[in-house]
Order: sequence, then structure tokens, then C-alpha cells
Amino acid sequence: MPMKRGALRLGGAAGAVAVVAAGLVGLQARGQGPLPGCASSTPYVAGVGGYAAYRIPAVVRTRAGALLAFAEGRTGGAGDSGAIDVVVRESRDGGCAWGPLRVVAEGGADTRGNPAPVVDPRTGDVVLLTSYNGGEATEAQILTGEVDARRVFVQRSRDDGRSFSAPREITASVRRPGWRWYATGPGHAVALTRGPHAGRLVVPANHSAAPPAGSADTGREPKYYGAHALYSDDGGRSWRIGYVDDTYDGYLNSNESAAAELPDGGLYFHARDQHGTSPGNRADAYSADGGATLARPYAPQPALDAVPVVQAGLLQLPGPAGPLLFSGPSVPGERASPALWASRDGGRTVTKTLTLSTRKAAYSDLVLADPDTLGVLYETGTARPYESIEFRRVPLATASGCAAYPSACTVNSRS
Repeated sequence: MPMKRGALRLGGAAGAVAVVAAGLVGLQARGQGPLPGCASSTPYVAGVGGYAAYRIPAVVRTRAGALLAFAEGRTGGAGDSGAIDVVVRESRDGGCAWGPLRVVAEGGADTRGNPAPVVDPRTGDVVLLTSYNGGEATEAQILTGEVDARRVFVQRSRDDGRSFSAPREITASVRRPGWRWYATGPGHAVALTRGPHAGRLVVPANHSAAPPAGSADTGREPKYYGAHALYSDDGGRSWRIGYVDDTYDGYLNSNESAAAELPDGGLYFHARDQHGTSPGNRADAYSADGGATLARPYAPQPALDAVPVVQAGLLQLPGPAGPLLFSGPSVPGERASPALWASRDGGRTVTKTLTLSTRKAAYSDLVLADPDTLGVLYETGTARPYESIEFRRVPLATASGCAAYPSACTVNSRS
């Protein structure tokens, strides 16, 4: 029987759970000591607040400094199909206490998900893209073309995330004929801040294509997955398709993707390799024109071979020397031991900086919680990685590796 949906508020001691012991030891060993406020909190717990499970986290910091933690509220369990809403909780103290759960995009009996939020730098509005299909459709049916169900919607908040407009469909502008699966993000999108495309909103996304005519393939083969981007130059009012990875040769099957604007103004894209024959589980690419095209096709990213086949978080810290940060599980072949990595050369080489815990973990997203603190919003649990979505606060010096190697880097978080 579906659970009754309601609001949930976690604050004070209830909103700030104890930090994982291994992570706390790591912070203290690097000379960081306890963080002001809390070390971690848990905005979403399976079975609490009206949903059987919460999945697919995404987080942004608004112009006024609020943190908005988005997720999918899944009524029937942790599965990807059925009745799913997009929900949000808001924190005004850097991620320690969270306001009531609010439904942003109601699925009813249908599936709404893959939240990809971004803050428009011109207006401060929060722009949210999501994906949709009828609740009776499964991913397998969509991949084979049995049903043509995936659609794309955009919403806007003009009051710092307190309320959102109704979903407005943009499928015709961002989905090519012949595509079957379609997913925005998941994870936050990017607003460009420099260069000729400053102000552009870029949303990383992925799709699957139909097999060529005469093929014996069904479309469920991983080789038909590809990443792409969509972008808006008018604050999210109109949208266009940017680059499209459409090789479909089975070597590298770019799937769920993330984007970051590098200090030189270029874009870095990082994707899950969905069981391609290439080495490792990760892939990356670069764009020099704001996501319209790629400077080179997706290629294996061997520096993150420890991350299994899963979505991963990505965030470029501000400043000319700010590192590029990654988050994800750190056990090959298993969704467990969430960790952070840092790169100081745009993703070419990567160093592991912190293991958050030894628990199960899956999808994640990253945000600059304040000028000195990284926020990690990630799925985690003891028996399964989908028991809760935790928000972990990590000092930037630790997340970037500067605490362990202070002579090697400068965070420049206030630039």
C-alpha cells in the first residue's frame, strides 16, 4: 500500500547526526578539528516523510546562501519505475538543519526525476530541469522502443527556492528523433561565468539511441547510450541541444554525466561508462565553446578507476588555483566507501583526498556550502546504499588535499 505523503522537519539535534568516526579521525589528523556547526546531517531517510525511498540527490547554493537538496521521492520502493516525485528540502544554516519536505514536481502515478538544478547568475533564479515518463513504463520498455515516454521539463524559482513554477515541457527542443531513453543530469547543472558564453546555463544529460535499420539489436545494449548537453542563453526560457556523443560502437558508452567550468573558461564533462569495452568505468571530455561541441570525443579516465559503474559528483572550486573535485564510491565493482578526489590539472590527474566512511554508497553531488566548507550530498546506508541521503560537511583544505600537502596548493575559495 502506498505510504501517506507528508512534510518532515529535522532540526537541531535531530537534524545533525553524528559524523562517521573514520571521517572525523581523518579531519582531526590533518589539523582541521571540528567544523563550526555540524559535521553531517541527514535530510532524507527511507520510509520517513511519506516515501518508501529517496534517491538521485542534487544540491545547489542559492544567491542568498540557502542550500537546496533535491531528490526523487519514490513511493513504491527504491526502484526506478512507478510513482516518483521530485522533492526538495532547504537549509539556511549550511546544511545542519533542514526545513520541511516539499514536492517540486509531482508525478502522481507517473515518474518524475533526474533533478538538475542551477542558479541563473544574471537573476539569481533557481532553474530546475527534470525528466518524466508514465508510471507504467519501465526503462527496458523505453530502451526497446516499446513505449516512447521520456519527456523533459523546466521549472523556475524566483524566491530563492521557496516555491517553484509548474513544470513546462521543453522536449521538442532538446530531444532528437530516434532517441529513446533520456535523462537530465542527475546532479547540479552549470552556469558559465566567464568568456563569450558567460551566463549560459549548461545541463549535462544522457540518452539512448535506436539501433540502425536492419539490426538484430533491441536497443537495450549498453552501446546505444550516449551523453549530451543542452544549454540556454536566456536564463532557462529557451533551450538547445549542445554536443552529442553518438558513436555507439560499444567501446565507451557515456551515460550519466556531470559538468564543471574550469578556471580557463573551458568546460569539463565527466561521465559513467556503462559497461563499455574500454578500460575502467569513467570517461571524460572537454568543450571550448560552452558545451556546443566537444574538443575531443569522450575518452577513458583511468585516474578514477576505483569508482564503479555509478553516477559521480563533480565541482570546480573557485579561484585560479581552485581544484576540480570528484565524489563517488571508491571500491571497484561495489557501491561502497564514499570518497573525495581532487585534480589540479582539469581532470587529467586525480588524487584521493578523503574516504568519508566504509558504508555502502551510490549517487552523490557536491556544493560549496560556504567559502570554507564543501558539502557532499550522497546516498548511503549500512546494508544497502539507498537507506538515506546524507549531507556531509568537509573543510575545503581537507577536500582539496591542501591539509595533507599545504605547500602544494592554494584553495583560493574566496576569489
